[in-house]
Formats: sequence, C-alpha cells, structure tokens
Amino acid sequence: MIKSQNVARGAFFIIASELSFAFSAAIIKLVSASLPNESIVFFRNLFGLVILTPLLLKSDIKILQTQRLHLHLLRSGVGIGAMYCFFYGLAHLSLGDSMLIKSTIPLIIPFISLIWLQENLSSRIMAAGGLGFIGVFLILNPDGDTNWASLIALSSSLMAAIAFVTVRKLSETEPPLRIVFYFGIVGLMISVIPLIWTWQTPTLNQYLMLMGIGLTTTIGQIFLTHGYQNAPASSVGIFTYTSVPFGTFLGWLFWNELLDNNSYFGGVLIILAGAIVLRTKIVQNQSDP
Repeated sequence: MIKSQNVARGAFFIIASELSFAFSAAIIKLVSASLPNESIVFFRNLFGLVILTPLLLKSDIKILQTQRLHLHLLRSGVGIGAMYCFFYGLAHLSLGDSMLIKSTIPLIIPFISLIWLQENLSSRIMAAGGLGFIGVFLILNPDGDTNWASLIALSSSLMAAIAFVTVRKLSETEPPLRIVFYFGIVGLMISVIPLIWTWQTPTLNQYLMLMGIGLTTTIGQIFLTHGYQNAPASSVGIFTYTSVPFGTFLGWLFWNELLDNNSYFGGVLIILAGAIVLRTKIVQNQSDP
C-alpha cells in the first residue's frame, strides 16, 4: 500500500513538473513570434542533447548498443513530429487551448495500446475516450470554420501517444538513458534538415529564450521522474492536468488570452474523461493477482 506522504510527495513533483512544462510552452509561444518553428525544434533538441551529454560520458559505451534500432527510430520520428506540431499549435492558438489539446494524450494511449500491444480496453475507458473527444470537438470550434492549428495540435497528441506506447515497448529491454539518447541524437539529425532552407540566426535574447526552453523542459522531466518514483501513475497521474490551469493563467498574464465557453466546457469533459481512465486503471491494478 502506498503511504499517504509518498502520494503527497509524488503529487507535488507532478504539479511542479507541469508548472515547468507550462513555462516552457509560454517561452516557446513567445519566441515563435520572431523565430521559425524549425529553428525552435532544432535548438530544443540541441540543448536537450547538451544537457544529456555528461550522463552519457559517465556511462559505459554499452549503453548505446541496441537490438531494437527500428523502435528507436519510430519513437524518434513520431516524437519529433509531435514536437513540430505542438510548437506550431503554441504559435497559433491560445496557451490554454494548446494545453487542453495536449491533455488528450492519456485518452489516446489506451487505444494505441489496444491496436499495437493487444492490451485490454474496458468499456469504461472506451466511454471515457468518447467523452474526451467530445471535449476536443468543442475546443476545435464547432461553429463552422475549421481551425487548422487545432487539428495540427491534435495530431501532435496522436503522435505523442504513439511515442509513449513505443517507449513502453522499448522499456521491456532498453534502459531509460538509451531511449533518451537515441531520441536526442535522431531528433537532432531530423531537425537539422529543415534549417537548410529556414535558417535564421537567433539574436542574444532569442538564444536566452531557447536555453530557457531547454532548462524548463529538463527541470520538468526531472520533476516528472521524481513524481512517478514516489507514487504510481494511478495515484498521481490526474495531477498532470494541472498544466491546463497553469497554461490558461500564463496565457492570460502575458497575452491577455481568455478561453471561450466551448473551451471551458470541453476542458471539463477532457479532465473528467482522464479521471475516469485513471480510476479504471486503479481498479484494474487492484484486481490483478
């Protein structure tokens, strides 16, 4: 049984990680006003790999040996695709709406797991998925005009869900550092290609913001790891939705952005659906022998 203080500590770290990710998203939105999306993705991967380098230097060379290169390439490809699409969404949507759409990832993962890993999908999770996507429909503006930025942001969630399931598959044999390294190096190789026709030399202020993205993202990943080390995802996963109010507040603070009624109602449905999924996982875990 999980001790209450461990769950509280885990929840604290999860909330802190989502606050860091919300700040990272705000910086991305800020710098995207003057720097191409392709450059932001490239520098995000570059600084991430720089931060990772000291850990690699301390490790044995065998950490890079793998028999599952195809899965590393798949994880890296869809992960970078998700990054491009999410950053595009941040540039063209309100910060609150971007974080709302990002929060659909936990709803998509069970369906990817069903198709790929043949994991069981209960009727409650299917109902929660339907409820969540009604929320997405409301955010996508059902009044008539198609919001392409929202659709691109939603495709980011789909690709991110595929990446998460791929990581789950890789974790059967691969250590975390190897998974992160291959994502970093392959991601950097992919993201350098568009710079051939989109390169724009960043100013000093832009470099500082790009480093800020790398720093806040890294801090968020560290906090997220600590959160799941202190308590299981079934206990603290719901706190990942705190990125929505954090993003909404930062969007209002820096850009005077306000969510419309459809976004508020859609957000409630998405968070409710996520809570149902997490609650279902808790029950399933308790019933497993």
